[in-house]
Amino acid sequence: MATLMIRGGQVVNPAGDNGHLDILIEDGVIKKMEPLLFDAADETIDVGGCVVSPGFVDVHSHFRDPGQTHKEDILTGAAAAKRGGYTSIVMMANTVPAIDNVETLQYVLEKGRQTGIHIYACATVTRGMQGKELVSMAELKQAGAVGFTDDGKPLSDPEVAREAMRRVAILHNTIISFHEEDPAYIETPGYNKGKASEHYGIGGADREAEIAMIRRDIEMALESGAQIDIQHISTKEGVELVREGRRRREEALAAMPPSKLPQLSGSTSRKQNIHAEATPHHFSLTEEAAIHYGTLAKMNPPLRTEEDRQAIIDGLADGTIEMIATDHAPHSNEEKAKGLTEAPSGIIGLETALPLGIMNLVENGAMPLEDLVDRMSTGPARIYGLDAGVLAPGKAADIVIFDPDERWVAGNYASKSENTPFTGMSMTGKVKYTICGGKVVYKD
Repeated sequence: MATLMIRGGQVVNPAGDNGHLDILIEDGVIKKMEPLLFDAADETIDVGGCVVSPGFVDVHSHFRDPGQTHKEDILTGAAAAKRGGYTSIVMMANTVPAIDNVETLQYVLEKGRQTGIHIYACATVTRGMQGKELVSMAELKQAGAVGFTDDGKPLSDPEVAREAMRRVAILHNTIISFHEEDPAYIETPGYNKGKASEHYGIGGADREAEIAMIRRDIEMALESGAQIDIQHISTKEGVELVREGRRRREEALAAMPPSKLPQLSGSTSRKQNIHAEATPHHFSLTEEAAIHYGTLAKMNPPLRTEEDRQAIIDGLADGTIEMIATDHAPHSNEEKAKGLTEAPSGIIGLETALPLGIMNLVENGAMPLEDLVDRMSTGPARIYGLDAGVLAPGKAADIVIFDPDERWVAGNYASKSENTPFTGMSMTGKVKYTICGGKVVYKD
């Protein structure tokens, strides 16, 4: 039996034991977590001065495979994930062809098994992401889809969205994730309607595009009971709508007799069905970055105001937003070099997520490091029903080890693409080891 000892680290483990604990791993599974273990091991890693936490979980990544592998493929996407400390990734379904059928889903999952980390995938909500005909959700869930999303496109038809939620609620223990941008309020995608749009002399994307759809979908979720994820939230009003929706859900559950409570597998916290995610770029940057960096800071939804950024930070701090998700969106240099309106939206994010969280959430006092780990690991795993996000004897040894104080300069990415405004910036917090299933899959 292969054994590995992780010695001398500070364990930060939101759903389990914390402190100065050594971890003994045997055949890929955590056997012991105790102070000062003296058991013999085949290999020992001394990580004094570092934090040891559950491997990070990203529920929103674009690996562009199949169909656009000049931007990224599953193997290079996984390499970027490992360097960022991620051991579990949920791929978005807007591949070419889209993951709206079992064959494409199986291709993605099979290739994911070659990466050394856990690659999951959502399926689309509608066939071809056309927003009209719903996919066979039960069949795709049975084949391994961990959720459903047309991310990249909103579900503009409210009746399609309502029926999709009804089906998700019936399936149980699955989730539907929403890209909340009503095209009726968007003249030029990728740039906030405000200072950025005025600077460029374009129409921009009005904040009401997000607000209107979040309001609609929270109402439907409260009616249906479906688990929903409001993706990449960007507005202060959107944060407040999620906060209010969660409060209403909790009040409704409190008023129910026990016999009527939702029967959900897994954690009882999943009775709360309104969830949201925020990206590192939305809690780190404002529309000023879009003015400074141009298409390298073009994204959907766009970077907005400092007031919006602070509201997102507050939402992450108080648990209104339970997940940090990267929305890792690779594009080639040639594509990003196109004109302001022609270049595609999105930036890479897996390799800079941890330091951005440390610098913008922990160092400024918005939250303790344990809460950052929760938003990057334990929370996403719980909400998406993944066996991840906790360190405990008997659990798979999916672990990230990082130095929270090490300074480094962003760049030289493992991703195929380098479309990000963070290149060349000084970062604080560096991943030293990523371990998945007891195997070291990345070492700095």
